Amino acid sequence: MSATPPPSPSPSPSSVAARLTGRTVTAERRLSGTLAEVALDDGRTVMVKRGEGTGAARAEAAGLRWLAGAGAVRIPQVHGDDADWLVTDRVEQGPPSEEAAAGFGRELAALHAAGAPAFGSPPPGGPVEAYIGLAPMRNVTGDDWPRWYAEHRVLPYLRSAVDAGTVGAAEAADVERVCERLPELAGPAEPPARLHGDLWNGNVLWGADGHVRLIDPAAHGGHRETDLAMLRLFGCPLLERIMDGYGQAAPLADGWAARVGVHQLFPLLVHAVLFGRGYAEQAVAAARAALAG
Repeated sequence: MSATPPPSPSPSPSSVAARLTGRTVTAERRLSGTLAEVALDDGRTVMVKRGEGTGAARAEAAGLRWLAGAGAVRIPQVHGDDADWLVTDRVEQGPPSEEAAAGFGRELAALHAAGAPAFGSPPPGGPVEAYIGLAPMRNVTGDDWPRWYAEHRVLPYLRSAVDAGTVGAAEAADVERVCERLPELAGPAEPPARLHGDLWNGNVLWGADGHVRLIDPAAHGGHRETDLAMLRLFGCPLLERIMDGYGQAAPLADGWAARVGVHQLFPLLVHAVLFGRGYAEQAVAAARAALAG
């Protein structure tokens, strides 16, 4: 009986960069187990990232291209991708500034206004089975935001959290009541916006040239207030200046501040599934505040 051959070693970021860009690599610096900076012989330095789920790199590449296609917020150029790897521009970073924050707000409004075919629609070429961070995210489409948001963004993660024992039955009932009341809690109907989809501070890079770049999207069609609520959830430098710029370009519907918690249910439950009880408590608190309001 022949021995089973050992698994093939994973390719290095340098070999991936050379294959996907067609350039010779002159240097490599590992930043983590999944990310490296690679210098090319034409003077560019690119980021080489290994996807952490099946097809995650390809989904991210499709999202970056879709966001860039809006011609609004600056997005690092994609230089190559396959099922497992993504190669993009490196962003030279600088400090946040009032001017950059206001400009980012206006650009984010333009990105959202570029629209999407439906709520939940994936980027062109992007898969239905996508990711938000390390969590699976299904891009199933719908034309009614409250129903779609409940069925495809809140309840799947709530069920996972309940199954894991992270959210209790009584707590889940409060989240479910929010879902039932979404038609009245959602505010005025809006068309599907082109969302970054994972818009927390870590994915907002302040460029040395005074312009913001967005990375690591979970792009899909959704409600624009969801992106803004996620940006607020984990904090962001000069957030109110960003919101001022956004409001100048595309004012939000009346009552938007009272709806922030409703839109934060999705990322909070994702984090509860990935990271545990602390985020579950925040999700339940957001649900109860929405019901009380």
